[in-house]
Amino acid sequence: MELSKQNKKLDDKHSGSKKLAIDIKNLVKTYKDGTQALKGVDLQVEPGEIFALLGPNGAGKSTLIGIISSLVNSTSGEVKAFGKDLIKDRTAVKAMIGLVPQEFNFNMFEKPIDIVANQAGFYGVPRKTALERAEKYLKQLQLWGKKDTISRGLSGGMKRRLMIARAMVNEPRILILDEPTAGVDIEIRRSMWTFVKQIAEQGTTIILTTHYLEEAEQLCKNIAIIDHGEIVRNTTIKDLLKTLDIETFIFDLDKTPDEALLQALDARVTDDNSIELDVPKSKNLNSVFRQIDAAGYCVSSMRNKTNRLEELFVKMIELNSGQQTKKTAKGGAA
Repeated sequence: MELSKQNKKLDDKHSGSKKLAIDIKNLVKTYKDGTQALKGVDLQVEPGEIFALLGPNGAGKSTLIGIISSLVNSTSGEVKAFGKDLIKDRTAVKAMIGLVPQEFNFNMFEKPIDIVANQAGFYGVPRKTALERAEKYLKQLQLWGKKDTISRGLSGGMKRRLMIARAMVNEPRILILDEPTAGVDIEIRRSMWTFVKQIAEQGTTIILTTHYLEEAEQLCKNIAIIDHGEIVRNTTIKDLLKTLDIETFIFDLDKTPDEALLQALDARVTDDNSIELDVPKSKNLNSVFRQIDAAGYCVSSMRNKTNRLEELFVKMIELNSGQQTKKTAKGGAA
């Protein structure tokens, strides 16, 4: 059965009452040493979407992913996957979820074909079907030519793709990708983006953590930012970017700009005939065009620089860190 048909059939069982792919309410995790990794997290992920989860190191991302994938026990709160409770229906939830961790955690002395096919066996998939699926996903991830190679001889990018194939072999309804393109070159990264989009179109829900903010912009509609164990923002990427006070534009000119123009506009050269400048949203772009025209240049094209998420992400984390410092100081003074 095709993945899209399988997921649709499962969803149809709940027709009339649409189930969230992930529904988390007031999730808390406190470790034995008293460290509170999660502080009442609420999070919802719609079926079939690619959802971005961002946050600095130590923010609580790994703990949250660990709880969703049943690797870490929560202290309190509720986690449901397509209406199934993680505590009451742990086996059913585990079968729905595939996890691609950051670390390579497969037998380096096995062949890719065996690593992927054997994983299917843990979910009760018959051997013939397991081998068919292994071939399918190894081909989609451009690894079929390496199916009989001892895995330790694969490049870092190949090993990462192998882990994705392994996670997909039981055809999960939810796939968690923890930094899936870390350490791979841009060509492989973009081919992996294509694969992720394809499986999302077929009905698989994807939760993506990444440090490549361009990746979140390219793949995801919705985003949650976690810091100090709390969700500090949960919105669409489009709406998040609207909160920026400054936009960056690139102007392509008819000739190489001189220093006088760069200083007048406070602009930066991006290549021979192009400049980049930050423009406050309150400023009319016509005034920029007039300055360029008065300096003796013509604008052949102009475009908005869309990769602004990184700047906003840093600002939000800095703001939240300041608020956490105030909370700590206030608590200490109490």
